[in-house]
Amino acid sequence: MLYLAEVQKQKGSLLGGGGKTELKLLACQRTDQSWSTVSEEVIAAEEANKLNDGALVLVELNPQRQVQRIQEAGRPIVNILQNFSRQLEKFKVKEEEIDQWKESLTFQAQELNRREMEMETRLEQLQQMEDEFQRLDAEKQEVETSRADIEKLQQEIERNRQELEGAWEHLRGEQHRLEECQAQLQQGTVVDEEQSRVLKELLDRLSSSVAPTETVRENLYLAFEMVEKQQAVLNPHWQQLEQQRTAVDEQQAEVERLSQVFLELQNEWQQAQNSLEQQTADLKANTATLNSKQEYARILKEQLQYQDDLYQQIQSLAAKSGDAASPEVDIETLEKMPLEELQKIVQDLQEKLNIDSSFVKEQEQELEDKQQTIEELQQKINQTSADERSKLEAELIDEKDHYQMLNETLVGQRRHLLERQALLRQHKTVLLRRQGQTLANVPEDEKLDLNPILEQIEKQRQQQSEALQNLEQEIKQVQTSIEQMLLTIEPQTQEQVMKRQELQTMEQNLLSLRTATAECLGQVNLYQEALQPIQDSLDSLRQKLQGIDESLAQVQQTGDYQLQALTQMRQVLLSLISQPELAAT
Repeated sequence: MLYLAEVQKQKGSLLGGGGKTELKLLACQRTDQSWSTVSEEVIAAEEANKLNDGALVLVELNPQRQVQRIQEAGRPIVNILQNFSRQLEKFKVKEEEIDQWKESLTFQAQELNRREMEMETRLEQLQQMEDEFQRLDAEKQEVETSRADIEKLQQEIERNRQELEGAWEHLRGEQHRLEECQAQLQQGTVVDEEQSRVLKELLDRLSSSVAPTETVRENLYLAFEMVEKQQAVLNPHWQQLEQQRTAVDEQQAEVERLSQVFLELQNEWQQAQNSLEQQTADLKANTATLNSKQEYARILKEQLQYQDDLYQQIQSLAAKSGDAASPEVDIETLEKMPLEELQKIVQDLQEKLNIDSSFVKEQEQELEDKQQTIEELQQKINQTSADERSKLEAELIDEKDHYQMLNETLVGQRRHLLERQALLRQHKTVLLRRQGQTLANVPEDEKLDLNPILEQIEKQRQQQSEALQNLEQEIKQVQTSIEQMLLTIEPQTQEQVMKRQELQTMEQNLLSLRTATAECLGQVNLYQEALQPIQDSLDSLRQKLQGIDESLAQVQQTGDYQLQALTQMRQVLLSLISQPELAAT
């Protein structure tokens, strides 16, 4: 298992030699690449003697708690922190997306609740209209019943009128006969008792045949009351209809006003959208320029990396040839030093060199693995579809960053390794000379003068570094310009999106308001269509009843005239009968 540990060195006594080296375990790596703290366990590790006190290392232990491999932890910790930073950034992006989804779902839920409330309101209105129609239907049936009763009453009045006219004709005949009798009386004609009796009977019959109008008038008054009751029932409906028509007119005016406001806001949004599209086009152009410069910078970096590798290889070759820069060593001190101490120093230098060489080889192997991973990802990107390409490209960028950082670390580590090799060579040379061995016995590579090549490579590196710096300055300027444009475009884009949503909401509300207005107008028209026939029927009945009332008044007046005439005739007849001289004559 892999552990993160701290090197702890105990100081040795003056006579006991050097102190022992221990590793204090701080954290361990789990199978899911996560790390967790462990109890502060301390284990002995002589392999860490060459490391400084307090240094952080990665150590691999076997099940028996023995050290299998140890390496410095600086670079892996940096990688872990970088991965953590990237994961944190991805988490923030996902969190923002989740917040946006929450806002969208909240807005959709509110809109759904609003529409549900509108549907419930419309259902209630439809239910009220259905109840109103049922009441109007019942009232219409009552009006039809009243109409039938009034028609019956009208027929009865017509029948009475006809009877009255017949009686009136009969009265006229009798009056004519009475006038003939009066003429006979004036001519001296005598009226006997039989004729007087017949005249009295005729007068009594005429008096009894006068048509009574009280019953007809009572029925007529009842019909008027029924019509007025029906009108009283209809009046609230007409008032409600007028109120609904006023509300519909106001609602139509509001719809027209909101339509004008919507058109103005839509024109403003379109102008802002055109400006935003122009800014977006400029941003794309700057982004394309930035991508080309970044691509050129990447090529320069690859060339610099290639030159660094070449420089390191040539420098390593020069070091093997004895031409590499060697650290300064006090040869005189080494000559005076006890031979055992010198041998101990040479042995320590050799062990440290072995540890550094092993670590550098591991890092180089890891660098080769990274390079192979990058090549595999590049092949997958070339073969995959556009949907999965973005994820693979992000992984490729991460791997290239890891490769770059690891390669930069290896540059210093290689230089440090060459210095240790040169230092070990100098100490070993002094040791061999003091042991009586000749320098010829020391294996040396053939010396080559590689300094001109190194100087030429260094000169090219400086030129390309200057070009890369200038290019990076230009890239920074373009990035600054893009960031400024983004600072301007992103708020405008969000504002445009919000305004667009507001316009869509306003358009939906306007459409709903128009639909509701049209429905209300249809309801008002339907309401009026249902009320108007009933009102027309009531008006027609009222006119007919008024006509019947006028006819009944005429009939009453005629009957009064008839009774008055009969009374006069009775008085004349009585006056004739009461004169004895006329009877005797």
